[in-house]
Amino acid sequence: MQTRLIFDPTLTTEELRGFARTVAEIEWLLLMLVLLYQVVLTPDEETAAALAMAMLFFAAFVLSFRYANFYRSETHWKIAIETWVMIVFITWVLAYTGGGDSLLSDLYYLVIIVSALTLGKAATLLQMCLITICYIWLGQPHGEGLISLPFGTKVLAQMSPMLLVAYITTMLSADIRRAYGLSYRHMKSLSETDELTGVLNSRGFMLAAQQIFVQAERYARPFSIVMIDSDSLKSVNDTLGHDAGDRLLKLTVQCIQQELRKSPVRQPDIIGRYGGDEFLVLLPETPSSGAVGVAERIRKSIESYPPIMSHGLSVAATVSIGIAGYPEHGTNLEAIMDKADRAMYKSKSSGKNRITHFSA
Repeated sequence: MQTRLIFDPTLTTEELRGFARTVAEIEWLLLMLVLLYQVVLTPDEETAAALAMAMLFFAAFVLSFRYANFYRSETHWKIAIETWVMIVFITWVLAYTGGGDSLLSDLYYLVIIVSALTLGKAATLLQMCLITICYIWLGQPHGEGLISLPFGTKVLAQMSPMLLVAYITTMLSADIRRAYGLSYRHMKSLSETDELTGVLNSRGFMLAAQQIFVQAERYARPFSIVMIDSDSLKSVNDTLGHDAGDRLLKLTVQCIQQELRKSPVRQPDIIGRYGGDEFLVLLPETPSSGAVGVAERIRKSIESYPPIMSHGLSVAATVSIGIAGYPEHGTNLEAIMDKADRAMYKSKSSGKNRITHFSA
């Protein structure tokens, strides 16, 4: 059976790491409750010795497993092993303190809560089965068969509240993670998206570009950076107003997007707003020579668009474009972006409305 069929696949390693401290605190709480029972109720010498030995072994396990880096990474299996050891420890304690009728029998709830919060429904159900077996072993009637109506009713009465707690905790945990996930994705989208144009902002673009760069470096694949600067934004803002300038920026994005590839079998092209009037386009698996054709289509699309008009005045829209590529123009993302930027400024200084392919 695959791990994802047993454990909750929606809980990431980062989230498991976040639960680690809670699991450790529950383990120490379990030890303190047993110690409190031993101190307050003062059991006989045999029971006291058995409890002391159980606490010693359990404390040694927690210290080695969680604090001595015996098991370094936080995984579902690590927490599962910890819950199994907790069940063994609790069963050992109950065996010397009254079995299923012990005052400490509710300690099993701690295991159920840990499992429901971190391992998911299937794993929690398996834990419930294991605890039920322990209950039956602890409370088996002497001189009677295990299958008897009184004994079965007693086990059912003991396990029903625990099953209800497991179900409610599992549902609440899933709902909380779902709500957190939606909130996190919404905040991530806001932090990485340009509010005006709807494309990636500089932060979002750099995060996406870095991922593509890592893949390009690993698999020796080319990519190109196309830097696009609006020649007309300052003139539009000064002549027609900032509302017209916003329309120009949206028009620029629209024209760029029309020329980008959206193939389902390859990585899509990426566009981001890098500054006030600058846009970046990353073309995966495209050498800089191949990016020239894409850039020229973008330039023509914007040039051929009707002028921006407001209050009877109009300004034509054009862009200056610079191109650089990996690996011919640099071995890191920052160097390639810098050369695309230099090529773009070459286009502007050479008369605007043109494309420059970087060359030394």
